[in-house]
Amino acid sequence: MLYALLKTIHLLSLMAWVGGMFFTLFCLRPALPLLEGPLRLRLMQEVLRRFFGFVGIAVAAVLASGIWMIASQMRAGTNAGVAFNMPLDWHAMIVLGLVMMLVFGHIRFVLYRRLARAVQAQAWVDGAAVLGQIRRWVGFNLALGVVIVVVTRLGAAA
Repeated sequence: MLYALLKTIHLLSLMAWVGGMFFTLFCLRPALPLLEGPLRLRLMQEVLRRFFGFVGIAVAAVLASGIWMIASQMRAGTNAGVAFNMPLDWHAMIVLGLVMMLVFGHIRFVLYRRLARAVQAQAWVDGAAVLGQIRRWVGFNLALGVVIVVVTRLGAAA
């Protein structure tokens, strides 16, 4: 029962994170040209501020639930007298997930701070450049998230 709850938390957190990246890149961003440059940057700063708060919680939930589920499987194998052999798709999920977390950290703690400073200083050209960098990194992270889903689904089918 606890394993199922943690897996649900894990999946819902990932859905919020990956879905939010998809929404931002493919729904919100294309609509931004309707706004003037300064307003566009202010809107994105506020949207990202809120989104990053949720992603921070999602990252913590994914990490904690993932570690617990792996440890649980290791304990179950040990208790059954069987060596734990982690599936290959789990290795891929762990490595790519950690890369996603590092990329999120870079976006949140480096690039977003630059965006906030540019908006505060009304340095619109600088803010637009930083927003372009954020978009590229979010696109990279979204691609990693999709790869994780595909790899783990293919692994589960095997």
